[in-house]
Amino acid sequence: MSGTTTAAVRPRRREAGAGANRWVVLVVLCVSLLLVALDATVLHVAVPAVTEDLRPDAIELLWIVDVYPLVCASLLILFGTLGDRVGRRRILLLGYALFGVASAVAAFAPTAQTLILARALLGVGGAMIMPATLSILRQVFPDRRERALAIGVWSAVAAVGAAVGPLLGGFLLEHFWWGAVFLVNIPLMLVSLPVGRMLLPESRGDRGGPWDVVGALMAAVGLFGVVLGVKRLGGGEPPASPFTLLPLLAGAALLFLFVRRQARRPHPLVDLRMFRRPAFSTSVGCIVLAMLALVGLELIAAQYLQLVLGLSPLETGLRLLPLTVAAMAAGLAGARMLRRFGPRRMVCFGFCLTAAAVLTLTAMGANDNAGLLLFGFVLLGFGLETTLFGAYESMLSEAPAEQAGGAAAIGETSYQLGAGIGIALLGSVMNAAYAPGLASVPGVPPHASDAAGHSLGEAYEVAGRLGGPVGAALRRAARDSFVHGLHVTLLVSAGLLLLGAVMALRLPRIMQCGEEPAEVELPAPREAEKPRVAVAALDVRDGAP
Repeated sequence: MSGTTTAAVRPRRREAGAGANRWVVLVVLCVSLLLVALDATVLHVAVPAVTEDLRPDAIELLWIVDVYPLVCASLLILFGTLGDRVGRRRILLLGYALFGVASAVAAFAPTAQTLILARALLGVGGAMIMPATLSILRQVFPDRRERALAIGVWSAVAAVGAAVGPLLGGFLLEHFWWGAVFLVNIPLMLVSLPVGRMLLPESRGDRGGPWDVVGALMAAVGLFGVVLGVKRLGGGEPPASPFTLLPLLAGAALLFLFVRRQARRPHPLVDLRMFRRPAFSTSVGCIVLAMLALVGLELIAAQYLQLVLGLSPLETGLRLLPLTVAAMAAGLAGARMLRRFGPRRMVCFGFCLTAAAVLTLTAMGANDNAGLLLFGFVLLGFGLETTLFGAYESMLSEAPAEQAGGAAAIGETSYQLGAGIGIALLGSVMNAAYAPGLASVPGVPPHASDAAGHSLGEAYEVAGRLGGPVGAALRRAARDSFVHGLHVTLLVSAGLLLLGAVMALRLPRIMQCGEEPAEVELPAPREAEKPRVAVAALDVRDGAP
């Protein structure tokens, strides 16, 4: 790296940063994000095939599905801050390699335990990749107006990955075995590793003082406990269960001690003073609230489309596709909206538009209304992405350049925690509104009513076993109760979204544009290229996304 950090080269770095290469860097980062987003959802449609082949028990099946997001969410802060210390490109490339190896192990896993281990390693790789992409993006685009456009493209790719995952998984399962959903990662990683090594710039944050290993482990274990407890609550586990309560309490205690430790250290992993900036703390809060209000609804909407309207999984995916298309459009238009309206009005508008979409969907009933669903989902996707775009961009722009990795990790962790809490909270609201309607169906025994009150799918199974007019009556009552519970959940979600709109009033009114110089390391030039050392390099300045 010698010869690339002298004062003589720095002006040319900033000049090179204005060249076209930064858009090539954006493409590489978006491919990274696409793989991580795909892997979060591509397995969902393969669960029946995995179950038939590997014969996992109920606990193993739960871990096969959940271990990837659980491990990824737990390690975001650890690897985000480690990237600030040892180099963000280095962590990203290690994440590529681990993701490729873990994908191969998962594809040919002979047992459920091996698949769980491989999925956990994929989570480690994802935690390396996610904050690194955002922090490098912040570095590559020092001008806020261009950075806003780049974040819009980045967030649109995230929306595409999450939506395409189940469709791609379904296509591969029709032609290959279930392991093919993991093999698709390998050729992309084989290309991304050398391309990323050649094109991506290296950068680091403040390297003063030792890296806080104890603090990083406290954050990882604490987040693991909290996310595990929240996921169990979202899965319908009783709050008083020791397997739910103990991880939650232990995780919360460790995170509390982590915060105290960071506040006292001269060189903290995460500079908690960032939260004293209203724009940063408000942006993080908006990300949590947006995901809290919406993610649970997505799961409930999928159940409504399949169990109430009777659509197939493929038809359900196609009905939800307009939501993704609208989110992509909002991401691509986000930079222009942010310049015109500013963070405050943009995020407020996004929250209000999403709340209006949620209230529109309360008109859904037991019968299919394709036009209403299309209109509601388009509003929902555009409003949600507008909110998340404005919040992520404000959070990244407010964070100091040397804390870019930590800030990106905070944003992604907020996204994951908001999603988990949303599933638990809205799932509880749904169950509380759904179960009472099945308590007094004529002719249905009490034990059958209790079983039917667990979920709509279980109610249909009980109704099938009862048969006759009693079974038909239970099926109708369950469907009507589910629709009622959906309406109540939508109203609660709308209230949370309006609360987010009020919170967003603390964001800056206008978009402050400017550049911040920062230190970066460029790949060492070859001997023949040393006279032309003006390589594309940049300034350093989060999810969520």
